[in-house]
Amino acid sequence: MSQVAFPGNANGQKVYVNGKLVGSKIIGQAFTDQVINKKTGKPEVDKNGNPVTTPDPRYFQIRPSATVPPANAAGTTFSNLGPNNITTEQAIAANIQAYLQLEKPYDPGLTKAKIPVDAVNTSASGIDPDISPANADIQAHRVAAVRHLPLSKVMSLVSQYTHGRGLGFSGEPGVNVLELNLALDRMTGGR
Repeated sequence: MSQVAFPGNANGQKVYVNGKLVGSKIIGQAFTDQVINKKTGKPEVDKNGNPVTTPDPRYFQIRPSATVPPANAAGTTFSNLGPNNITTEQAIAANIQAYLQLEKPYDPGLTKAKIPVDAVNTSASGIDPDISPANADIQAHRVAAVRHLPLSKVMSLVSQYTHGRGLGFSGEPGVNVLELNLALDRMTGGR
């Protein structure tokens, strides 16, 4: 029945570029670079054998993920720890520091108090495809600088890829990260 009524949703809202599957509108994915060990020249892995990555500064980033490895669509999960749990507090503190490290060089006025919640806290699924408009506005400074684009042009794309509340009243407005990053690549040839 879903195939007939909602074939796009039933098939995962797959996104293709030049005939190649690049993602899904409804599954968040990381936009990262693999960390290469400077001494060995080989990709670094963590203690579990997962690749060690760093955010690619050319792209907007999804919210933090509790999946292992991060943004793992095959293993959607949330931490199941309460907001006052020490592990949760430590994870959020680490996410705040990582966000400031990535964004503050491009937005010197950014402080811990100005960071949107979705930039440092995981979603229930761990693979949320959207970020808040406030999060996108902060990241736009970095993306514009790294891609050598006027901030106004990047902000215009953010606005273009911001969607309203579901059915006009449910949830919060969001920005689809995959669609926004693909639009940036079209504009700049991926650079």
